[in-house]
Amino acid sequence: MTDDTHSIRGGALAATIKAQGAELCSLKHDSGLELIWQAGPEWPRHAPLLFPIVGRLKNDELHNGGQTYRLTQHGFARDRRFICLERTSSRCVLELCDDAATRALYPFAFRLVAAYTLDDAGLELMLTISNTGEETLPASLGGHPAFNWPLKPGLPKESYALTFAADEPNPIRRLEGGLLRAALEPTPVRGKVLPLSEALFTDDAIILDQINSSSIRYAAGQGPWVEVSWSGFREVGIWSKPSGAPFLCIEPWRGTASPAGFDGAFTSKPGVMHIAPGGEEILSFRIAVGTST
Repeated sequence: MTDDTHSIRGGALAATIKAQGAELCSLKHDSGLELIWQAGPEWPRHAPLLFPIVGRLKNDELHNGGQTYRLTQHGFARDRRFICLERTSSRCVLELCDDAATRALYPFAFRLVAAYTLDDAGLELMLTISNTGEETLPASLGGHPAFNWPLKPGLPKESYALTFAADEPNPIRRLEGGLLRAALEPTPVRGKVLPLSEALFTDDAIILDQINSSSIRYAAGQGPWVEVSWSGFREVGIWSKPSGAPFLCIEPWRGTASPAGFDGAFTSKPGVMHIAPGGEEILSFRIAVGTST
């Protein structure tokens, strides 16, 4: 453990979180099994936090009060250093607040707190966004955890599937140039199950913005599994590199990229939260782990 990383433990599980971005960079079992993608050349991140936007804005421009600000894909939180508020053997709490640098990109006052808690069955991340200013705070927030694919070395990638907690018949959304296409598309989920293959991602992420479930299990017929469950998030992205890569992202979101035709004020962007002065929003997700025999 250093000032740059925070290590916590729960039973046979250990997690490491970077101060930079409050990013989970390892979730490892004492057996040696690492569940989190180790930021290889295909994608240089592990599990970034997406704030104050999820996805892209048109032309990477945020419009507010007659001013235009440059805010690039997924926002700035993933590239900012969070300060540590609390750290115990099984928990760490990290904080990011607005400053002159953030206000040059996003002209709002905020406080974002990320609280990681590890037990012997998994890891929970609770995210609290507080409005510390005097005007309504418009914001989006997302998780972006990348898991090794396959989880068990040697298993074919196609032996894995996602199993949703409920049937998912609703259409999905896709991206074009990083923005939401207007047209809905048929879901590739069959009942509760989405068989995984690299071909699913040739058209970039699968975005479920009318999701019925609040959890997804990622597993093969044998070996380790991961289940991501969430509260407060309303959309989910499923992503891997369109060119193929040994990781799979299961991403709880509150907000999405801008619709391709939207170029209005950020406060009017579809899907953003509107937090009153002095108010807060609390969202959370949990990564449970286990093994099937």
